[in-house]
Amino acid sequence: MSKEKKAESGGTIALNKKARHDYFIEERIEAGVALEGWEVKSLRAGRVQLVDSYVIIKDGEAWLLGSLITPLPTVSTHYTPDPTRTRKLLLHRHQLDKLIGAVERKGYTLLALALYWSHGKVKAEIGLAKGKQAHDKRESEKERDWQREKQRLLKGSR
Repeated sequence: MSKEKKAESGGTIALNKKARHDYFIEERIEAGVALEGWEVKSLRAGRVQLVDSYVIIKDGEAWLLGSLITPLPTVSTHYTPDPTRTRKLLLHRHQLDKLIGAVERKGYTLLALALYWSHGKVKAEIGLAKGKQAHDKRESEKERDWQREKQRLLKGSR
């Protein structure tokens, strides 16, 4: 899904920039997230981090682990929320089957790349990824620097 389309439908809540640095993202999949009421309020306030989050598949279901949704101080007096609880991801069976095959047979990793609003619902962008080695990271950095320098040169010649 393009950035323009996300902006039209409500906007990005959180991005996992570290994932793009540490992994080659092969494919992106949109998934719904099962949340509690206090979590939705915290997301509206922007109190979420995806830095160390990843996805596991257990018993034929996808689960989001490691995401931190900090509760607002007004949650409740009789309920103690767990900010790092495991959250269920809502995917179609054919999507789950495809992900199970990629993770178990081909050695891919599943990461949470972004959280965003879509028609009033919270969606997670899941990435099917392969890990980068140190030399790959340096190469990506050189390429990014070259693209930036190329844009400066083109802009300066006008």
